[in-house]
Formats: sequence, C-alpha cells, structure tokens
Amino acid sequence: MNRKLIMTCVSLVAALALGVTAAIAGTVRGGADPGVTDNSILLGGTAPLTGPASQYASVARGAEAFFKYLNATKGGVNGRKITYKYSDDAYNPAQSVPVTRQLVEQDKVFAVFNSLGTAHNVAVRPYLNAMKVPQLFVASGATTWGRDYSQYPYTIGFQPSYQAEGWVYGKYLARTAPGAKIAVLFQNDDYGKDLLGGLKRGLQRSKVKVIAAQPYEVTSPDVASQIAKLKASGADTLAIFATPTFAIQAYQFANKLGWKPKHVINNAVASASTTMQIASSAGQNKLVNSTISIQFLKDPTDPKWKNDPAMKLYRSIMKKYAPSANASDPLHVYGMASAWTVSDALKKAGKNLTRESLRKTLDTFTSAGNPFMLPGIAVKTAGKDHYPVEQMLLQKWQNNAWSSFGGLWGYRAS
Repeated sequence: MNRKLIMTCVSLVAALALGVTAAIAGTVRGGADPGVTDNSILLGGTAPLTGPASQYASVARGAEAFFKYLNATKGGVNGRKITYKYSDDAYNPAQSVPVTRQLVEQDKVFAVFNSLGTAHNVAVRPYLNAMKVPQLFVASGATTWGRDYSQYPYTIGFQPSYQAEGWVYGKYLARTAPGAKIAVLFQNDDYGKDLLGGLKRGLQRSKVKVIAAQPYEVTSPDVASQIAKLKASGADTLAIFATPTFAIQAYQFANKLGWKPKHVINNAVASASTTMQIASSAGQNKLVNSTISIQFLKDPTDPKWKNDPAMKLYRSIMKKYAPSANASDPLHVYGMASAWTVSDALKKAGKNLTRESLRKTLDTFTSAGNPFMLPGIAVKTAGKDHYPVEQMLLQKWQNNAWSSFGGLWGYRAS
C-alpha cells in the first residue's frame, strides 16, 4: 500500500472517529459521571410499591409528577431534563440492596434520590458512599443521616429527624400534661427507637414519665399483645411510633380493651392519607379525636391552604401528571417538596454537574422558598449541622381533619 493511500485511510478513520465522538458528545459529555448528559439527568430510588407500607408509594409518585412538570414548563434544571426511575423494594431492606445496585450498575443513575425507609437506606448507605454515588434526601427521619454525616458524606436526609420530632412531643406533654404517664408502641428499629429516644429527651426535668414501652417487628401479624401490656401499665397517654397498618391496629385494640388514653402519633403515620379516617371508623372517632402529631408541609386537606398558590399549583400538577392518584394524600406533597429541593440543589451545583460538585453544594446548602413547605421553614445545612429541616408545627386531629396550632418549634441537634 503506497503512502498516499495510507494517509487517505488514516484521514477517513480520523474523520469517522470525530463523527462518532461528536455524536457521543451530544449525549454524554466526555469524562462526565454516569447518568448525566448535556440534556438529561437520571435519578433513581426505591419505594414500597407493594408490601406492608405500600401507602408510602405516594412519596415517589409525587416527586415523579413534579419532575414531569418541571421538564415540561422549565426544561428541567440548567437545560437538563430529569428522569426519575424508582423501583419496588416491597419495604424490605433485603430487596433494597439488589435493587439499588441495579440502579447504579445497570441503569447508571447519577444519584439515588428519595428512597424510602430507615432500615432500607441504612442497608444501602455503605455501598453508595463507597461508590461515591449521592444518596439524596432519603425519605426517613433517622438521626443517623445528620449525626454520621462525616462517615457517610454522600448521604443526606430531608425531613425533621425522628429524634427532633420525639423531642417536640416530649416538650409539649411536659408543658401541657404535668404528671402524665406515657406508654409507647414503637417499631423495633432506628425509626421507632429514635422517636422514643427523642420523646424521653423532651421529657427530661419534667414530672411526665414514660412508664412502659413495647416494640413490634415489621413482620409481626399484629400488635394486640403489645397494646394489652401497655394498657396494663396504667398509662393515660399512648404514643404510637409506627407505620400506618400497626397504628390503625393500635387504635382498634385499645378500643376493644376499653382503653381511652390521650394519643400522640408520629408524622409518618399522620401524613398517610387514610390512616386517621380508618382509625376513626367503627365508633372510634372519640378515641382518635385530639390525637397530636407534627407537620412541616402544607396539607392539601387543610381548608387554610384552599386558595394558597402553591396548593393550587400542586393540584394542577397532580391533575395533569398523576391523574389517577389521590391529590388529597399529603404524601404526594412530601414527594413534591423533596423533588423541588433536589432540583434546587442540582441547579446550584452548576452546569458542569458532577457527583462531587453536588456533594460539595450540599455541604453548605440553603434552600428557601419551597412552596410546598410551611411558611418560615427552610432547608439548610452548614458546617457540622447536616439536618436539613429542623422546624415543625404541632397539629391536632379534630372532626376528621388535622389542624395546626401554636408557633414553629425549632430543634438543633447537639
């Protein structure tokens, strides 16, 4: 082969290579992290689409609806549309691990976002941090997300910590029910234990005491024996730190036993759309009335937000992008609030988006003006404080609806 022909072949190969490179560059930027192209971002997560906590699937669906709205009206974030792929783990940590690995290694997601459940996120956290894949705004209030940030810098929570939530209940009871005797039903994992620990911390230096506490397992058929033991303690107040199915059972079994304590119930149960209505059925309305919980998001069922622009936007998004879903389910609002926040974080991480640039952005992050959060509540991290939301309001169940009262409670982890 003569030299001229060789040079011609080389030129053709080079031109072909440049053409392929140009085509790829339009899709995946050279050196970019997985899941990011010039015009897209792929987020992944797990959700209990089936199983004992399937009511919480609304958290993922609400986020998905917001991303569709954002893509259609704003073109996504910094010119990139967001695709959100969430997979079912049936609220089983043993399933969360392989599903998350598939999202990272096969689907090539940029980050894992909004995965639900304490034990589930704990199970995948070491893997995601070893892979340096951001674990964003996990749908759990476990204290470990903020407390152990230095060990797991790619993981960040979202909602008020369970310890903070429990502390508010403790402080409230100490102020309003001096001498109360509290019994606690709690899920036997970090979720329930954090709430119980926070409650006891809030009761310190008061005459209100926790006199009995009964754990239950997620795999338990019911909590009948636990409620019987708690009633036998002589407590006049029952704190329910559970998931919806077991919380409903707690009301039902207490009613059957003729036990009529005052009730405190954690937000993760209170915000599930049908929990309180079901618990109120079969003549239990008087038992359920005056139950106390907390909130940090706007409730679509609360009349005070009927004409609120954010709630009008929420309902329009649900109508267009999730028409078959129940727009009165507050868990959809949670999903949208979380999606709004991650969109703000991606925007602030800049156009040259990488996993590392996003991690650094979240080190010192302030996100104010989230339309789905209660007025005055912002998402903020700074220095060693990696608890994004630390404010909340108390609310009371009365006449088949939640109604907030008092001012904002603030909690800062020590």
